[in-house]
Amino acid sequence: MNIYDMKEECGIFGIYGHTEAANMAYLGLYAQQHRGQEGAGICSSDGATLYLEKSLGYVSEIFNEKRLKRLPGDSAIGHNRYSTAGGNAIKNVQPIMANFSLGSLAIAHNGNLTNAQALKEGLEHDGAIFQSIADSEVIVHLIAHSRAHTAEEKIIEAVNQIQGAFSLLILKEDALIAVRDSFGVRPMCLGTIDGAYVVASETCAFDLIGAAYIRDIEPGEMVIINKSGINSLRAIRSTKRAHCAFEFIYFSRPDSHIFGGTNVHSIRKALGKQLSIESYVDADVVIPVPDSGVAATIGYANQSIIPFDFGLVRNHYIGRTFIEPKQSIRHFGVKIKLNPVQSILRGKRVVVVDDSIVRGTTSKKIVKMIREVGQAAEIHVRISSPCTISPCFYGIDTPTRGELIASSHHVDEIRKYITADSLSYLSFEGLKSVLPNPEDYCYACFNNKYPIRFAREEPAQMELFLV
Repeated sequence: MNIYDMKEECGIFGIYGHTEAANMAYLGLYAQQHRGQEGAGICSSDGATLYLEKSLGYVSEIFNEKRLKRLPGDSAIGHNRYSTAGGNAIKNVQPIMANFSLGSLAIAHNGNLTNAQALKEGLEHDGAIFQSIADSEVIVHLIAHSRAHTAEEKIIEAVNQIQGAFSLLILKEDALIAVRDSFGVRPMCLGTIDGAYVVASETCAFDLIGAAYIRDIEPGEMVIINKSGINSLRAIRSTKRAHCAFEFIYFSRPDSHIFGGTNVHSIRKALGKQLSIESYVDADVVIPVPDSGVAATIGYANQSIIPFDFGLVRNHYIGRTFIEPKQSIRHFGVKIKLNPVQSILRGKRVVVVDDSIVRGTTSKKIVKMIREVGQAAEIHVRISSPCTISPCFYGIDTPTRGELIASSHHVDEIRKYITADSLSYLSFEGLKSVLPNPEDYCYACFNNKYPIRFAREEPAQMELFLV
């Protein structure tokens, strides 16, 4: 992934029935830090009252022992944020907590609502006052405005009004509720530890705390966990699945198992293998753009019988900010994160494997850096996904269509722009041949076919692929 071009979507974690609920939520968010790095929050319940702590920054910067002690109780939900709809401000950090006729609740949401603005305008007309610009707050108001008799019925009524991608965790004083949209766009899984139940975006959160994976929360399913145990019901009619293909390509952690328990690392290796079958080139070494390109590079190298090596070294410790020197340094923005290993690259014909090209600007800098600093003789770029031609409206912070280089340029034009000797992408059919149950995925970023309807006028040059 071009390291400045796309941002991960949010990560959620919930636990019910554990004496260290807040600490477990902290660890669950820590394991899913890759899904959102702008802010984080945890809300806990002691059975009578909800307690909330949230702030901007990394999980480890926000929560310390003192702050976690302010989150008592045996149930909790947590959220790692990056801004899809709404800006990067503390008021937009989740969980969102509110009081309504049947008590208090807190919501953590992974995804993006395509009809949020239309719903918000209707709610404001009815007297609702919004505290943030996050689309997730719409769900809170829908629940509060519902005339249903129980909290569960209010939630069901609310989620049947929203459209788009949503994996939701809702914490009440006496229950943890998980709901997933009817398409299952974002991953959401259920596990158990020490008799308690846990829910998370990815299974890597379970691994850190020692929880056992039970199954995925199904598309359209609502799971209610309380003192009586666990209950499942069909909250939303589900006819077609549309899992996000990019979860396998880039967003999920490689050690996670998503969308029915398939390991992410194994899929990425298979994508690299298929890429090598489709676009082999005679070379001396195959190197990844770390970290997301590593697994695909292993697959490419194994299939092509070209030696694998780490020709680019990533600095993992730069944090969220750094001071750029006043004196101009060539390719500084990329070099602060990546540096070529000259002893591996000098005079070599190099295959560089990455998972995608978005704008193309970072790829261009990487190729030039490998050629100039690394002194490579030839540079052949291989991408383990098809061309990204359309933006995502379901919870990923992709650039606009005009900024996506493949939306307006042919492959050879992109090759010339990034100054590579050759460039090949994985074919769309090649991607589908690797994914399990390939008809169950959303490929809108690759084929411009959007499975979920938009509330008003659809974005320009978009094809709705409705079922």
